[in-house]
Amino acid sequence: MSAGTELEATVPGGTVEISQQGAIATLTLANPGRRNVMTEVMWRALEPACARLADDASVRAVVVRGAGTDFSAGADISDLRTILRDEDSGRHDGGALAAGEAALAGLHKPTIAAVEGYCLGGAWQIAAACDIRLASSEATFGITPAKIGIVYPTAGIERLVRIAGQATAKYLLFSGDFVDAERARVLGLVQAVHPAETFWGEVDAFAERLASRSQLSIQAMKDIVDTIDSAGGGDYGRAELARANEHWQQLMATAGDAEAGVGAFLAKRTPEFTWNGGRDVQRQARQSIKTGDPQP
Repeated sequence: MSAGTELEATVPGGTVEISQQGAIATLTLANPGRRNVMTEVMWRALEPACARLADDASVRAVVVRGAGTDFSAGADISDLRTILRDEDSGRHDGGALAAGEAALAGLHKPTIAAVEGYCLGGAWQIAAACDIRLASSEATFGITPAKIGIVYPTAGIERLVRIAGQATAKYLLFSGDFVDAERARVLGLVQAVHPAETFWGEVDAFAERLASRSQLSIQAMKDIVDTIDSAGGGDYGRAELARANEHWQQLMATAGDAEAGVGAFLAKRTPEFTWNGGRDVQRQARQSIKTGDPQP
């Protein structure tokens, strides 16, 4: 995609849209008149949208938002059984919702959830799958399965516990209570709250800062943090972490960002980082470390 272009995936009752300005791509959830509730096909549209963003070297940061004044009121309750149904197991433990969340969480580029208005139920899983969450002072959060008698998808519970801890996860899941933006910040759900009148300017400025940084550094540290989180302790976790570190150390030695950054620092000028490696290159390189084969 080039600057200013848009891709719109039209689905019954809603759209998933990608637009781009410069190096910043915006993924917008849109379901007009329904607070952007997510239909099954909207959930399924997240995976190809994330794949497109991953493969576009011109994209250096991604903002996820809702159309209008709400992030999203969550999964479409009228279609919930279909949305949550896992076709392989037959259980209602994620289905299209879990697949969309996983696709966003697996995007190797930095992602920012820009939360304005309501972020409820399954919409929290979209926000939680992003690396960083910024909230408008008028945002409202709620995780509400106990209000309708369902069990929240395991992947969503697991991510909530990792982000906010067991006690906060239980508080939010058991009560289904809504919390305002400042309370969400105190609970660890969001990293920053900005006044509503300046919110989008703050989001744009932060996204621009991430896009200007070394993508080698950002993507490496995202991978290492995620590896620490997912692999756990013990011999397996240490081995996975060592492989991740070795992979990125090798890339750092050849990619050119370190030379650009150090040279700019010494010359007292702004660095121009050019590396934005694709997910396939990274996967192949890391696999070669795991198997002991030489990297291409």
